[in-house]
Amino acid sequence: MSWHPQYRSSKFRHVYGKAASKDKCYDCVPITRNVHDNHFCAVNPHFIAVVTECAGGGAFLVIPIHQTGKLDPHYPKICGHKGNVLDIKWNPFNDFVIASCSEDATVKIWDIPKHLLTRNITSPKKELLGHVRRVGLIEWHPTANNILFSSGYDYKIMIWNLDTKEAVISNPVKVLDAHKDVVLSMSFNTDGSLLATACRDRKIRLIDPRGGTVLQEASYKSHRVNKVLFLGNVNKLFSTGTSRWNNRQIALWDQNDLSVPLLEEDLDGSSGLLFPFYDSDTHMLYVVGKGDGNIRYYEISPEKPYLNYLMEYRSHLPQKGIGMMPKRGLEVSACEIFRFYKLIPTKSLIEPISMIVPRRSESYQEDIYPLTTGTQPSLTAQEWLNGVNKGPLLVSLRPGSGTVNALPQFLEPEPVMKTTDLSQHQGGRMPLEDMQKPSETEDSRKQLKVEEKLLKNEQMCLSNGFDIFECPPPKTENELLQMFYRQQEEIRRLRELVNQRDVQIKQLELELRNLCMDTGSY
Repeated sequence: MSWHPQYRSSKFRHVYGKAASKDKCYDCVPITRNVHDNHFCAVNPHFIAVVTECAGGGAFLVIPIHQTGKLDPHYPKICGHKGNVLDIKWNPFNDFVIASCSEDATVKIWDIPKHLLTRNITSPKKELLGHVRRVGLIEWHPTANNILFSSGYDYKIMIWNLDTKEAVISNPVKVLDAHKDVVLSMSFNTDGSLLATACRDRKIRLIDPRGGTVLQEASYKSHRVNKVLFLGNVNKLFSTGTSRWNNRQIALWDQNDLSVPLLEEDLDGSSGLLFPFYDSDTHMLYVVGKGDGNIRYYEISPEKPYLNYLMEYRSHLPQKGIGMMPKRGLEVSACEIFRFYKLIPTKSLIEPISMIVPRRSESYQEDIYPLTTGTQPSLTAQEWLNGVNKGPLLVSLRPGSGTVNALPQFLEPEPVMKTTDLSQHQGGRMPLEDMQKPSETEDSRKQLKVEEKLLKNEQMCLSNGFDIFECPPPKTENELLQMFYRQQEEIRRLRELVNQRDVQIKQLELELRNLCMDTGSY
């Protein structure tokens, strides 16, 4: 029987978006009217920060994440900038430190108190002075502590080391001047060793940030890029922009060959920008439209067609900006895999939108929550500047689990217990107690052999990972199709494991190389 499924087998095929109820939204928030193409919102498990309107300078609000409802019109602001605030980003390793950049050509670092704000904060912890024109973008390094990237309208990207006692830093550790126009977007790969940029000259560049050299450059004329994004460890880039006919367009690129995109697709004829977000844990890609209420989401696969459309969340309320909650702040008991914070300036409202995998069980779903990036840096600022690369330290989202892992831990089958000679565990020597009781050791060996036989018998009852007593061979066409789906899912899972093993091998090789370099330097 030849039969081809009309859809892909995926655990995220039925993901849906759920907007929060009115009492869980943030109301009466004076959202900025600035037309700059940025998110204007930054979120972590403790606070939500949003750029706001302010007379005579720039300001933003920092609201405790659980303080929903109507906001006091006299709520304190962070207002130390002399021009409009253009971008804000939380430190990924400290939930009480936030960076902001402004039209006044400065970048400021702020300490947010753990208690409720009672008055405006006007003096920053650090001030970075180096750009000569307004600063439009900032990005924290994903694995190194206290490394910040800033991009300005002087066409330069500056790298700052904040591991100093100075309150005012005027000399960046590195200046990247490979661009001939304004940088519109910056994105790091997983370990922060590569930087992808989108520029107003319509080119995508892949840059070694420490060396300052351009490794790859895309000048594909039919795709005018606005935003670019690294897709985790799959060696691909994703970009949003416009086509020759001014249609909104998405494109997928091979990291090692940016001459022609792997995939190019027109979405619609709207004029708003498209913001991409990627979840490397679930391999899901979200595309959020500015000026409309739509959130499209896809699943990334390592093989063709690479980009698999899943669904679209629609709303009649247009969004001006969007914030994203880190994975460690999600509600795992509700099977929430992503959460957006949608800025709706027409209603002065911030609306949380949860992306949920429908599951009946209320227990922890380990298959949709693999190990994810934690709050500990894997490198110091100086180590990264010296050339060391390390992947992020990972944590489990299981409630009550806070174990940090230096490298991804992949699922492995449990080893079958084998009968081994007890003397091998003792380096050729048998303990005195075992020598005095040979009959007891023989009994234990017999018991282990019996257990091993039982385990082999249990394994004989398994076919392709399924218990033939629990799931007998299919008798009808419908049962055969169900078995086919299960086998396809098993094949897909095994392919993912193989890909993850390859990534782990590469990371271990990098670790060994870095260790050799460290020992050689000493």
